[in-house]
Amino acid sequence: MDATATLTSAAVAARVADPQQTRVKFSGSDRFVRELRRRVDAYFEQTGKSKRDCPQMYFKTAMILAWFFGAYALLMFVAMSWWLVALVAVALGVAVAAIGFNIQHDGGHRAYSDRKWINKLMSLSLDLMGGSSYLWDWKHNSFHHTYTNIHGHDDDIDMGALGRLSPHQPHYGFHRLQGIYVWALYGLIAIKWHLFDDFHNLITGRIGGHSIKRPKGADLAIFIGGKIVFFSMAFVIPMMFHSPWAVIGVYLLASFVSGVVLSVVFQLAHCVEEAEFPVPVAAPPDSAKIDNDWAVHQLETTVDFARGSRIACWFLGGLNFQVEHHLFSRICHIHYPALSKVVEDTCREFGVRYNAHKTFWSAVGSHYRFLVEMGTSPQKPAV
Repeated sequence: MDATATLTSAAVAARVADPQQTRVKFSGSDRFVRELRRRVDAYFEQTGKSKRDCPQMYFKTAMILAWFFGAYALLMFVAMSWWLVALVAVALGVAVAAIGFNIQHDGGHRAYSDRKWINKLMSLSLDLMGGSSYLWDWKHNSFHHTYTNIHGHDDDIDMGALGRLSPHQPHYGFHRLQGIYVWALYGLIAIKWHLFDDFHNLITGRIGGHSIKRPKGADLAIFIGGKIVFFSMAFVIPMMFHSPWAVIGVYLLASFVSGVVLSVVFQLAHCVEEAEFPVPVAAPPDSAKIDNDWAVHQLETTVDFARGSRIACWFLGGLNFQVEHHLFSRICHIHYPALSKVVEDTCREFGVRYNAHKTFWSAVGSHYRFLVEMGTSPQKPAV
């Protein structure tokens, strides 16, 4: 069995800095996940394929980076008319999302390569795009992947008072309109991330309800250096060639597009009608538990979509196979379509529900209906 193929809840929960914080533990038999891991390992043994360091991934990385820097160069030196500038800015925003889905995501999960330095290098693409690979590791790897869809622990389902993404979050009257307005808020998430979130999390030492260790040494240097490079690429260098208002306009449009694309794709995996939002049962004195094995919890809270679309799989970095990603986050996403058959067959044999939407648009429809339901249904109590 490959011990690195999946992320266990206990190992990640141990990273939480605040010892007084309520921990969520998972219970139940691990027979299902042990058999699932055995079958996945058998797949790689039989095919002779490598879990990481896939040639297709390196080629895809080159293509996406050429797309990004090509669009950036066009905006800097070629595009002059407003409509062409707008068109290329949209292309740049989509390229940023593609970098996040593919290069940064696999690198950040140590799924890109068996070599630690290559994974680190790929994960640093997030710092160049305006985020922080250090804080993302806490927010995404430690909290979201461990406590998926658990209110108060998974920060990815927390939009504050502006949006309600869990039946256990407070309900306000204006949430009745969130099926309409929340799509615009998705576009502002990237801008808020660039200009506020990372700095706020660094200063407070918290992400949502969790305490984190502030970056020090090399991690702090990367955080500061990444911000300098990003703001230089986004504002300082372009303003040497174009007016400030034009530069700000391009930044807002590209960031809005990337924010919508990134947010919607991740919401389709967890904030849809088929996904569960389990409530931990209190386990005094300082913990709570989910009456499920961690792997079963991932299957209940995660939904695939558009599994038959090669275009979706290429652009989304396999994130339309979120079930497989949550179970085997340290395996390169190139393998997810094949692994989905292994996972689905194993679920069927063990009587575990496997959730998937046939198309991208059916998933979007489910997310919209989920937003409407959360906007009109009363709040449910949570531990």
